Amino acid sequence: MTAKHSRLRAITFILVAFMLGCNEFMVVGILSNIAQSYHVTLSSIGILVTVFALVYAISTPVLTTMTSHWNRRKLLLVLIAIFFVSNTMTAMAPTLGWLFAARIMTALVAGTIITLVNLFASIVTPMDKRPMVMAWVGAGFSIASVVGVPIGSAIAAWISWHASFWMVSGLTLVVFAMLVWLLPDEKPEVTGSIVEQLSLLKDHKVLLGIGITIAVMAVQYTFYTYIRSIITSVLGYNITTLNWLLLMLGVMSIIGNQIAGMVAKNNGFKKLPYVFSLLIIFCLLLGVALKSSILGIVVLAILCTLVIIYGTTIQLGFMDEALKNYPQSLALATSLISIFANVGISLGSLSASTTVRFLSLNSVGYIAAIYAVVALLLSLKLRQKTKNDFN
Repeated sequence: MTAKHSRLRAITFILVAFMLGCNEFMVVGILSNIAQSYHVTLSSIGILVTVFALVYAISTPVLTTMTSHWNRRKLLLVLIAIFFVSNTMTAMAPTLGWLFAARIMTALVAGTIITLVNLFASIVTPMDKRPMVMAWVGAGFSIASVVGVPIGSAIAAWISWHASFWMVSGLTLVVFAMLVWLLPDEKPEVTGSIVEQLSLLKDHKVLLGIGITIAVMAVQYTFYTYIRSIITSVLGYNITTLNWLLLMLGVMSIIGNQIAGMVAKNNGFKKLPYVFSLLIIFCLLLGVALKSSILGIVVLAILCTLVIIYGTTIQLGFMDEALKNYPQSLALATSLISIFANVGISLGSLSASTTVRFLSLNSVGYIAAIYAVVALLLSLKLRQKTKNDFN
């Protein structure tokens, strides 16, 4: 494999993450369009985000462990094909029931797809370049929020929300062709039984990392589930400005991803409590900031940056712990962020819809602050647990 092919392979891995990110996060930008097309309330259609996240979180560890001895190349290609079918079904959805069924089908395979991509990336990439490549694969989701979500929202406004998913189906065909060409034949070896693989979940440091992941994603989706409505209904921006503001928030996510790489170097666990302290402050400020169109956007931009920073430290922590103490669980370790991020997304989106129903959009920051406090407490405990690892 030439250097050029290696770069193309890395780009392909990033494109897979981008494709999945568009499919998952684009819904946030078009919830209003979906609700209008099926004549249901916004809070009701918000459950679509919750259901997707729950199915994603439950199915990923099950599929990851049950298929651990399968040929990884063939498995990934099959899952991409299923993803194409389910996403196309979403694009075609004539009824709300059809839409929910298609989103559930997509959620069943999406988590295992990104797990396999991360696993291939970690195995075929030299150790010194592994953190950077994996960080960029993770950045594929952030790039999706920068490009995919605003474009999806714009397409939904200009044509229909169905067309947004047709765009993802077209991208899926391109990704599939590139994987057929570039995906290596190496089969990552996993020697443990399912029970032995799950032993990773007994590790206290891993459990703390899982808790942090759930808490931080709950913070993000408590305010991000209804980000479009916050920007338009609360802050008063029009639809044209909305797309530019979504683009800006996505750029802030990419900046957060780059900061995450810097934080992860030289004991990132020591620095996370400071990040979460800032997160608490800005969540509390959001309630006040939403009274001002400019200040509200500034605080949302800072929040979109802060909620990304934890990821690289926790992901590398999971993988390092597996390599040192649970080598049979490497595939599972690679999937933990995506699994439990969706638990957090589900919790956050449920909190958002409940807040909208019983309080108001202006209150989401205060609810998000509760989860930020949980993240801070868990990070302090994790810093204590990992102190000896860096001495």
